[in-house]
Amino acid sequence: MLRVRGTETPWTAKEIRETRTELEAERAKALGDLHIAEADLQGLLREAGEGAGDDQADAGASIGGRDYEMTLAAGTRDKLDQIEHALERLADGSYGVCENCGNAIGKLRLQAAPRATLCVDCKTKQESR
Repeated sequence: MLRVRGTETPWTAKEIRETRTELEAERAKALGDLHIAEADLQGLLREAGEGAGDDQADAGASIGGRDYEMTLAAGTRDKLDQIEHALERLADGSYGVCENCGNAIGKLRLQAAPRATLCVDCKTKQESR
C-alpha cells in the first residue's frame, strides 16, 4: 500500500492504475520527443560538415541550432529518467515516500506531479539553496 499524508484517503487500485497509465503515456511521449530531437541534431551535424564555406551568420545560426537541440535532448533524457524512476518506485512500493526525509510525499502532490520524489517541505528547502 502506498503511503499518504495523515489527512489523505488511501490510494485506491484505480488511482494507482491511473498514475501508472499517465506515467507510461508521458514515457511514450518523451521517447518520441527524444527520437525527434536526436534526429534533428544528427541533421544539423550533417549540415555543419557540408557547410564549411558558410558565412559567419550561417555558422552562428547552425551552432545555435545544435546547442538548442542538444539542450532539448538532454532535458528530455532527464525527464525520461524521472519517469522511469517513478515507475520503478510504483513497482517496488516506495512510490509516495520522500527520498530525503522518508515521510509521505502526499497523494495530492503526486497526482499533480507524478514524478515528484520529494515532499513539499524538502522540495522547498532544496529550491531555497
